[in-house]
Amino acid sequence: MAESVTNWAGNITYTAKELHRPRSLDALRAVVAGGERVRVLGSGHSFNALADPGAEGVLLSLDALPAEVDVDTAARTVRVGGGVRYAELARRVHAHGLALANMASLPHISVAGSVATGTHGSGVGNGPLADAVREVEIVTADGSTVVIARGDERFGGAVTSLGALGVVTALTLDLDPAFEVEQHLYTELPLEGLDFETVAASAYSVSLFTDWRAPGFTQVWRKRRTDQPLPDFPWAVPAKVALHPVPGMPARNCTAQFGVPGPWHERLPHFRAEFTPSSGAELQSEYLLPREHALGALQAIDGIRDTVAAVLQICEVRTVAADAQWLSPSSGRDSVAVHFTWVADTPAVLAVLGRLEEVLEPFAPRPHWGKVFTTPVPALRESYPRLADFRALARELDPAGTFTNAFVRELLAE
Repeated sequence: MAESVTNWAGNITYTAKELHRPRSLDALRAVVAGGERVRVLGSGHSFNALADPGAEGVLLSLDALPAEVDVDTAARTVRVGGGVRYAELARRVHAHGLALANMASLPHISVAGSVATGTHGSGVGNGPLADAVREVEIVTADGSTVVIARGDERFGGAVTSLGALGVVTALTLDLDPAFEVEQHLYTELPLEGLDFETVAASAYSVSLFTDWRAPGFTQVWRKRRTDQPLPDFPWAVPAKVALHPVPGMPARNCTAQFGVPGPWHERLPHFRAEFTPSSGAELQSEYLLPREHALGALQAIDGIRDTVAAVLQICEVRTVAADAQWLSPSSGRDSVAVHFTWVADTPAVLAVLGRLEEVLEPFAPRPHWGKVFTTPVPALRESYPRLADFRALARELDPAGTFTNAFVRELLAE
């Protein structure tokens, strides 16, 4: 490429021969119909080469397309363009007195890229972000548009699709009435005697943080909808100062704390849209496991905590309700998501991942598609009972494999 393009973390430099930023749907269709391998970049927040088509392919960015956000207040839906990010979407939706049911910890990520990889927020009753999608518009390899909506037998493969079906140019999402949220933070939650189910269900959204330097959690973030009760939380100490999840990072980068109520989109994410999220210099991994295994998995990680802590900035534990997308990491099972923000040292992190995945293996982990993992592809295939259905859908919409890359081809191989 004439310009060097990297992902957000800078650990991946894309090898595609060209980068296209079409300014219209017609220009996008022309790129797609050119007969080459095509992958969509999204917001670049994947930490692996999932978006890279390879040296003979082209990388497609949607950030120059019109940023469509069309709210239907009567239907309580929004049609959002493929290049729009959550921060912009949320502001526009909130202005109409409406809300998304949940958000990820970062509002900086694109809507289409997030739902395509199974990205999520937290809450025992909250599914992944893809749960809000009711219709997806996809430009396929011949330049035509296919619309797949709920009720279509193909819908289970159409949203969390890894970009393997075509270019998602628009999504229609369900909305709720706007609501307010308070954040209540705590410190010093022990792992010993942890009643995980009760803690995880103690607010609308709950996140536990640990650096694994001791067997417990350094921070607990409870996000309470102000129209819902907040049970007592006797297991940890209320925070006395504002906190950032990553040690050493400024708390001003984070959304407001200390129980100050505010709009849903200014509290559900951990990080404010105008600041660099997380630490910036990092790698990330995440594994989703059946929620009934949460305590066992945490104890297993505690058993190798010295190994993990050596390359860790922070670990976040959240919950995700089961969904029905065939390739969603939370498909068919209420899940606990264990997320690792590593130091920006790929060889050191990869050396630890092998051991981490080994101790998690008895708990049937599924890695987040957009993070760093070393799980062999045959094991990934076994994790998804509807993979054959997705393979058939990919053959239907993309028979020539225009939207595949090396990883997708291996995943879908028979």
